[in-house]
Amino acid sequence: MAILHGDADISPTKPELLATWVPAQPWFTGDAADLQHLGAYRFDDPAGEVGIETHLVRAGDGPVLQVPWTYRGAPLDGAEQFLVGTMDHTVLGQRWIYDAIGDPVYQAVLATTILTGGSQAELVRELADGSSTIVEPSVRVTGSGAGSPTAPVDLEVVRVLGGTPPEGDETLTGTWAEAPDPVVLAVARLR
Repeated sequence: MAILHGDADISPTKPELLATWVPAQPWFTGDAADLQHLGAYRFDDPAGEVGIETHLVRAGDGPVLQVPWTYRGAPLDGAEQFLVGTMDHTVLGQRWIYDAIGDPVYQAVLATTILTGGSQAELVRELADGSSTIVEPSVRVTGSGAGSPTAPVDLEVVRVLGGTPPEGDETLTGTWAEAPDPVVLAVARLR
């Protein structure tokens, strides 16, 4: 279950970070001045330490881009090249945001989700009065597998969606408002 802190302030905001980081990536395509957020999905870290969220964005008339990030309470050793930036979160404190491709927690959770036929985390918004409510996800994802979560795999995350998907033994597919038919988001190749 992913907890959303309804009364938290975040600085810089996720849209601000997306607007500066995404256009600087080699896989970016589209109009950087017109970055639109289409939705997001989250996974649960079994240890409860790392936030895992993938954003789907479009730049102008360009294709949909997939941007997986992890949020950590401390820097990830050896992952400086994957650092997106930091943000101040009024509930969680300072957070280090990483391109999830370089985060071993993301890689393990993505592989498990794909191989076991898993899905996105349930979203729960905590409110200031102490109550909580379930939030409908804007993106729904499903892994194709029914196998072992410990099978060794090579993962490939599709950054630019809509083209010919890569080949793989198992897949993660997603649907959202603009894409009611499943789109391949990632593949796992068994070793």
